[in-house]
Amino acid sequence: MNISASPSPVRLQYPPGFRPRRGLNWVILGLMYASFYMCRYNFRFATPGLIAEFHFSKSDITDMLSAWSIAYGTGQLVNGLLTDRIGGKIAMFIGAIGTITVNLVFGFASFVGTFSTFALIWLLNGWFQSFGAPGMVKINAAWFNRTERGTFAGIFGFMIQSGQFAINNLAPIILAGFAVGTWTVAAGEWRWLFRIPPIFTAVMAILLVLIPKETPEEAGYSGVVSDGDGKADDGTRASLKESFVTIFTHPLVWYYAVAYACTGAVRNSSDQLAVLYFVEQLKLDLAAKPPAVFYTMNLMPIVAVFGSFTAGYVSDRFFKGHRSPVAMTLYYFESLVILCAALVIYMGVVGPTPLGIFLGCLFLVLVSLTANSTHAIVGSAAPMDIGGRKMAGFATGVIDSFQYYGTAIALPITGRLIDKYGWGIWYPTMAGFGFIGGCAMLLVMRKQRAMKAKAVG
Repeated sequence: MNISASPSPVRLQYPPGFRPRRGLNWVILGLMYASFYMCRYNFRFATPGLIAEFHFSKSDITDMLSAWSIAYGTGQLVNGLLTDRIGGKIAMFIGAIGTITVNLVFGFASFVGTFSTFALIWLLNGWFQSFGAPGMVKINAAWFNRTERGTFAGIFGFMIQSGQFAINNLAPIILAGFAVGTWTVAAGEWRWLFRIPPIFTAVMAILLVLIPKETPEEAGYSGVVSDGDGKADDGTRASLKESFVTIFTHPLVWYYAVAYACTGAVRNSSDQLAVLYFVEQLKLDLAAKPPAVFYTMNLMPIVAVFGSFTAGYVSDRFFKGHRSPVAMTLYYFESLVILCAALVIYMGVVGPTPLGIFLGCLFLVLVSLTANSTHAIVGSAAPMDIGGRKMAGFATGVIDSFQYYGTAIALPITGRLIDKYGWGIWYPTMAGFGFIGGCAMLLVMRKQRAMKAKAVG
């Protein structure tokens, strides 16, 4: 297995109509998953309202997010295994129905105001949303050859970030208040953040049932996609035992899982706490729709898409579908960015001044670039490479679960440190994760070389 850079491979040839049909399939699946993000990142816009109304601390908020992460991570393991048995469409549909229901419950039944109430509701949201990624990746493993999967990871990044982009722009409109005819919603009514986004998920769930096909064969294209060994594979189902044993004993999966835990610790911390950071450290009023928040929250998904596309394209075209060299570079660069940010924040420059606001926003954008680049190729391309169309669901579940276990560990620690020492401690707590992720990718490269040497010998 050669992981050195190499010239671009010849463009794969497909029968007429295959690429448009695959594109239609992918657009519906991608927008379905993007709507999950709208029903996930709505929480961060609600956090200032939760704190103001119920006097929660940052520790309480991060504990709620940790509960979501534990449920999501565990759900990835269980539901990823189940997805390989029931299929990707059924898994995504179950996740959609659960996500819609739980968000509506949060929006209409969260008047009790206790920590346990909010944490339990959001924990259930994490469990149902965990059906999404295994289902989507499993379906697309059947539609993309190995040397296309990095580029798919870029598309994956674009689609999920479109969901984040949508809620980033919809949430301020909701929080600013709006009127439809005689019906008026006052400014600051954060519960509507959980009532409106599920409408988009419901629309996409209907389209999910009607349009996508799980395999090219179901759409009339047989034998066109290889699982990486040059042989087409028509099967998409695996028994629970086969999937569990194969993935759990795979020599690379746990290295990827450790690296992805580092991605989660950085990515979800920077994403979920960004709004609180704007309000408390940079002293920005969200109801006034400050330009700094608007541009930063939209630049973060834009640069994430750029990073995802670039990382996927490079791993496909120059490393023959191997992800570890690109991911290793990105992890080390991420570590450098975070260290620089921590130093500047320690110097006291970041704060409610024009320069301080600019720097505070710039660092969030740079972290989003690096963290989401690894998120795409490690979390979507690598599981397809490892599990193929039969077991990509569980491979995704194992690797992605660690992203959220890493989050579940990092966020409560971060929240308590911020409560005690202020926002200056935020970046230093993230600084080591990028380095650990890079080391895990280095071990993947060494293991791949050893596997190649054993196969040749």
